[in-house]
Amino acid sequence: MPLANIVIEFIHKGGPIMYPILVVSAFALCVLVERIFWWLRLASKRDSKQLDRVYESLEAGDLAKAIAESQNASDPVVRMIHHGLHHRRSSMQGALEVAAGQELQGAGRFLGAMDTIVTLAPLLGLLGTVTGIMGSFTSIGGSELAVEKVTGGIGEALIATAAGLGIAIGTLVPMNYFHSRLAALKFDLEAAANNVLILAAQHGFDKVSSKSGN
Repeated sequence: MPLANIVIEFIHKGGPIMYPILVVSAFALCVLVERIFWWLRLASKRDSKQLDRVYESLEAGDLAKAIAESQNASDPVVRMIHHGLHHRRSSMQGALEVAAGQELQGAGRFLGAMDTIVTLAPLLGLLGTVTGIMGSFTSIGGSELAVEKVTGGIGEALIATAAGLGIAIGTLVPMNYFHSRLAALKFDLEAAANNVLILAAQHGFDKVSSKSGN
């Protein structure tokens, strides 16, 4: 039997609740694929050598070189540093916080939706369980005991529950991984911001006059 027919039969046996569960599963799959590719792209953009060059320039007191080294960077940490250095005259710390917030906003995208899926999918499965059991009891309470209807209702309940739990588990594991990656990125951004602020205080970068270069 082709896989498509097996899936269709599985959905049919699960009852009407399988259709919203199917919608949730499709949305979850789209979110997972998008997040996986996003983090893969981010990993390819990380450039520790460029970050080291920026730090070396700052430690040497060469502000202009540090700004040049961090310009047009793809690494989110280096981008944040460039934003802070570029807006050092107004508020370097504020600029670093804003840039870090923008980077974290992109990294945390769809995590709330994934958390909703983890909660919603088992509840939909539970609803399918309730409706399936109700159908079984209705058949039992009828004038004629229809064994097929009773077993069909129980099967509907089990299939819906299994589908809901499967979606929740399949979303929970990658969601926790994405949370760990987000926490790691947040730590990197905070550490870099603190390092830049310390170096700026040492060399007086935040007190550079307006005659200096950007």
